[in-house]
Amino acid sequence: MNRYPFEYEKSKPFLQQVGEWVADVFYDILPEAGFEVRDEQIYMAYQLERAFADKATIFAEAGVGTGKTLVYLLYSICYARYTGKPVIIACADESLIEQLAKPEGDLAKLAKHLDLAIDARLGKSPDKYLCLVKLDQAREKDAEAELFESVAAELPGFVYRSAAMQSFHAYGDRKQFPHLNDEQWERINWDPFQDCFVCDRRHRCGQTLSRDHYRGSADLIVCSHDFYMEHVWTYESRKREGQLPLLPEHSAVVFDEGHLLEAAAQKALTYRLKHSVFEALITRMLEGEVRESLALSIEDALQRSDALFHLLEKTSVEIAGSDRLRIPVDDALLKEIGLFRKALDRVEEELVFESELYTLNDYHLKIVEEHLEMMQRALVLFARSEPPICWAQDSAEGLTLVIMPRAVKEVLRERVFSQRMPVVFSSATLSAGGSFDYVADSLGIDKYLSFRVDSPYEYEEKMEALAVRWAGKPSLDEKTRKAMELIRRTDGRALLLFPSKEELGRFKRAGEEARRYVDYPFYFEGEREISDLISSFQNDERSVLAAVTLWEGLDIPGPSLSNVIVWTLPWPPNDPVFEARRNASGNPYAEVDLPYMQLRLRQGVGRLIRTREDRGIVALLDERLTESEELRSVVQELLPAGVELRLEQ
Repeated sequence: MNRYPFEYEKSKPFLQQVGEWVADVFYDILPEAGFEVRDEQIYMAYQLERAFADKATIFAEAGVGTGKTLVYLLYSICYARYTGKPVIIACADESLIEQLAKPEGDLAKLAKHLDLAIDARLGKSPDKYLCLVKLDQAREKDAEAELFESVAAELPGFVYRSAAMQSFHAYGDRKQFPHLNDEQWERINWDPFQDCFVCDRRHRCGQTLSRDHYRGSADLIVCSHDFYMEHVWTYESRKREGQLPLLPEHSAVVFDEGHLLEAAAQKALTYRLKHSVFEALITRMLEGEVRESLALSIEDALQRSDALFHLLEKTSVEIAGSDRLRIPVDDALLKEIGLFRKALDRVEEELVFESELYTLNDYHLKIVEEHLEMMQRALVLFARSEPPICWAQDSAEGLTLVIMPRAVKEVLRERVFSQRMPVVFSSATLSAGGSFDYVADSLGIDKYLSFRVDSPYEYEEKMEALAVRWAGKPSLDEKTRKAMELIRRTDGRALLLFPSKEELGRFKRAGEEARRYVDYPFYFEGEREISDLISSFQNDERSVLAAVTLWEGLDIPGPSLSNVIVWTLPWPPNDPVFEARRNASGNPYAEVDLPYMQLRLRQGVGRLIRTREDRGIVALLDERLTESEELRSVVQELLPAGVELRLEQ
């Protein structure tokens, strides 16, 4: 069987032959199957050929309808087979992974029309998997124990048997439990405080078994930005612990919706400290016979931890529209952190002496040492002249201290972009004002290739854009009534985009009465697993989908999506991360807030027209567009050429 989908000639450069085959695919093979020829695809193909040949980083900005996904998939498959290492396709989130991998997605199209066997496997983030320990706890103690008992009953038989496993099949993925809402799922899924290293269920855990499966991919591993960044940050520590890195060696990376990578990088490098987790971990050292000095140092560290979190509980304040609590970084906090760090130093010193006596379990000792090292790496950030970004989050199990470095580009430059391999950023929104420098600088990319191609669609004839003219600041009920009026205008078939879960929740409650008098099914993000909701929305033509995370990547061609309603303009949230960016900027509005809003709104508008036959409305309900001519001009510039934003009563 031929290794490549074309006859390979050793005398000719490999990537030149790939380019010739790709041209044949787009000019001959796919058109014969009913696809249209797109010159934009051919242009993009030649640009990617350069990047793969030079092992360079490239920003590929291609508008809706250019078929950019097919181009990078074809090059990635061929390059993986040429190098003998898979290519990583990193999507912005899990819903985009499903869009790519679903039965009617781009991978399936290529396999079918090119008669090509593609080995593409999914590597999902840990929090998208069931935790057997948390599930057992929920079955015993949760108010919805019966629901979680039914979840356990759905698991494969080998999970609860003590006999050796004879066969394996994937299980425990969030997608396999679509009926659970997000809140129910979070009570049984993996979270950062699960102590997987000492879990006696880890060898039958769906997350662990799935990891073994995707490692064997010959062509592509499809994962999220979050997961790829977690692989990068944990690579060295996992090797020190004798574990395999999260992802195998790979030959190239494609970041789909690459403009969102910085946020994923910051999230992956975030440290989370919790008193209850530290207490449970460190007291394991006291289970055997240990020296009195070690026991006293552990007791002191626990007291200092308790004092720190008690201070956080007293001083942290709520942030409107956010589940994050602001922490004042003052002398009192810095003093308490300093005392805690000294206590941790003493524990680490005592553990060194204790380990020489061989009285401790080596495995447990290693886990504790890794946890202490993580805590020290996090807390030492407060010793810098400019403290880290930090906040607190509250839950039934107590407060969590979250610590994030201010800049990640130095780490990205060293661990990702200094590697000698092709890196492709693909998105319809990578440039700002015609330049890619904004994204490149935020990621630590010093040298790159770039190109941009516009969408081939005739938006002037297909898209209507309107902003509602409000008489003063509208109430929640007024905005809800206007949204329902717009939904009736297209007989359902609408996507409502919200900037936050709180805004979506307010609309959901305010419109409850109105929804009784219309026969459109309404789907709300969070009620079920997201890809299941998207499928229902796509297949139920007159339905309405309200979402927070679907500004990017949602691909619903045809009449099922004929109306995009933007509840408010998507300005960055009022949280510690963006506060830090604003404080570090000379012009926060122009350098932080506006670019964020522009990129996100361009993406949201791009959900409407997905094929040449699509048409519909984009409606903006933000009252600030009534008040500000300057803001209307900003939005007008974001719209496709020929589409005029008009004010409507």
